[in-house]
Amino acid sequence: MQDARPLITLLTDFGERDCFVASMKGVILSINSTAAVVDLSHQIASHQIQEAGYFLKSCYRYFPAGTIHVAVVDPGVGTERRALLVSAAGSFFVGPDNGLFSELLEQEQGAKIWQIVNQDYRLQTTGSTFDGRDVFAPAAAWLSKGVPPAFFGPVVQDPIHRSVAIPVWHEEVLIGRIVSVDRFGNLISNITARQVREFRAVGGQSLEIYVGAYVINDLVGSYSQGNRESPSALINSSENLEIFLQEDSAARCLQVGVGEEVRLC
Repeated sequence: MQDARPLITLLTDFGERDCFVASMKGVILSINSTAAVVDLSHQIASHQIQEAGYFLKSCYRYFPAGTIHVAVVDPGVGTERRALLVSAAGSFFVGPDNGLFSELLEQEQGAKIWQIVNQDYRLQTTGSTFDGRDVFAPAAAWLSKGVPPAFFGPVVQDPIHRSVAIPVWHEEVLIGRIVSVDRFGNLISNITARQVREFRAVGGQSLEIYVGAYVINDLVGSYSQGNRESPSALINSSENLEIFLQEDSAARCLQVGVGEEVRLC
C-alpha cells in the first residue's frame, strides 16, 4: 500500500548545533504527527539566500507531488518582510519573501503565492527572532493537514525577485559565476550544459575555462578523470559546469568561492 503520509522538507542555514531545527520539527509534529519530515540541508552558508535558492532549485523536482518545502534563510527576520506560501510545480513552498524563491519562480511559470498572516496558523509567541519555528513550521504543518492556501492570507502579486546571476556573452567570451560550493569544495557555476553546447557551436570544439588565476583546458567526463595537481571541470548531475580538484577542495586550494567569475574562452 502506498504511503500517504504528508511530506515536509526543511532547508535552512541553522546548522545542527543549536535547538533551531529540532524546534521546527517539534512544532510540525505537534500539529500533524503523521507528517514525514525530511532534511534537505541545514548547512547553507549563513544568510546566503543565493545559495539556498540554488540548492532548492536543484532538488525540489525529485520529490513527490504535494511535497511541502520549508526554506528558511532569513537575514530579515523580525522586519516587515512578508512570509510566503507558494504553489508551483505541483508542490508547496513556505519561506520568507526575500528573494529566496527567485530561481523557483523563474523556472515555474504560473506559480500562485499567498502571504501568511492568519494568526490561527502560527505560534503565539512574544519574540520576533525565530519565524522558522513560529510562522513557517506551523504553516507547513497546517497545510499538510489540508488547510487551503487561501486561508493563510491574501494573494501576493509582487514577490521579491532577487537578481539571479545569469551568464552573459561579452564578444566571444561567456561569463558566469560560482553560485555554490559543496561540502567537497567543488565549485558549482551557473553555466549550464546547454550554454556549453551553444558555446562550442559558436566557437568550435576547443574550450578554455578561466576561474581565478587558473585556466582549465576542456571538460572531463567524471571526477576520476581529473587530477590532484590542478583543477578540472565537468558537467555535473544538475547540468551545471563544475570545477573540482580530485579528492581535494578546489575552493580551498584555488582560494575561490561564491561570486567568483568563470569565463569560457
